[in-house]
Amino acid sequence: MELSNRKVAVLAENDYEDLEIWYPLIRLQEAGAEITVVGTGSAAAYSGKHGLVVKVDKNADEVNARDFDAVIVPGGWAPDRLRRYPAVLKLVKEADSQGKVVGAICHAGWVLCSAGILKGRTATSVPAIKDDMINAGANWVDQSVVRDGGLVTSRTPADLPDFCRTLIAAIAAVKQPVLSKV
Repeated sequence: MELSNRKVAVLAENDYEDLEIWYPLIRLQEAGAEITVVGTGSAAAYSGKHGLVVKVDKNADEVNARDFDAVIVPGGWAPDRLRRYPAVLKLVKEADSQGKVVGAICHAGWVLCSAGILKGRTATSVPAIKDDMINAGANWVDQSVVRDGGLVTSRTPADLPDFCRTLIAAIAAVKQPVLSKV
């Protein structure tokens, strides 16, 4: 499987867009990735906008970007909650600075804005936050998916197939540390 030995953090908070957390989570698992659902610490489980519940494996203040190959931020209204937590922003910013994949769909661009990782980058999002993305320094484009280095962004649930294909390719391309033999 193309993502064997890859570790991915999927961020969660209440009011996430159900498809935007579950579709990537399942697709990445199918590709062999080990998924850790990372919450803000406000609850042990979070409900999506349409009622699906996701259980948290760890809280953002318990993880480190170096332990993952990618961090995925779902959309919905959850990003407005996620960006209020310094540990979440630190995780996203450090993952980006370490050359890891950071995936964001729909309103997840708010987290990227607050983490300060958009300046000079080409990205997309749901059009409703286009101005926020541009004001954070992004070159915003209206495409189903945009990959700028390790940053993978997408617009809406309709774009999930393109988003997930691009995420899988980007995560598979992340260089993993070589373990030396003693």
